[in-house]
Amino acid sequence: MTRTRYPGLTLRILTRTRAVMGPGKAKLLEHIAATGSISAAARAMEMSYRRAWQLVEAMNRDFTGPLVTTATGGRRGGGARVTPLGQEVLARFRALEMRASGAIRAGTAAFGRLLKTRKR
Repeated sequence: MTRTRYPGLTLRILTRTRAVMGPGKAKLLEHIAATGSISAAARAMEMSYRRAWQLVEAMNRDFTGPLVTTATGGRRGGGARVTPLGQEVLARFRALEMRASGAIRAGTAAFGRLLKTRKR
């Protein structure tokens, strides 16, 4: 079977010095929201716990408030939660991705027709 490969879009929101939101950070927020845990989110993404923490700390620094809050362990255990601001940032990022993808869909399809086909 041959398939035409269609190019896609990767959106990153940049400041002058770094990416403040991109697909990896968005996926991390989604996993934290689903699992209630930074470590479980990191495992689901095959990412080190340390790297996940670094990304959470960077997001919390870059926005007007924290996107993720944490509770230390105890009798009921710790956990992490995506804040309302984090939910808003994630929703706005996903909406921008959808709008940008839609805006370039015809162009990327035409571009994709110029690519070689691959057998799977």
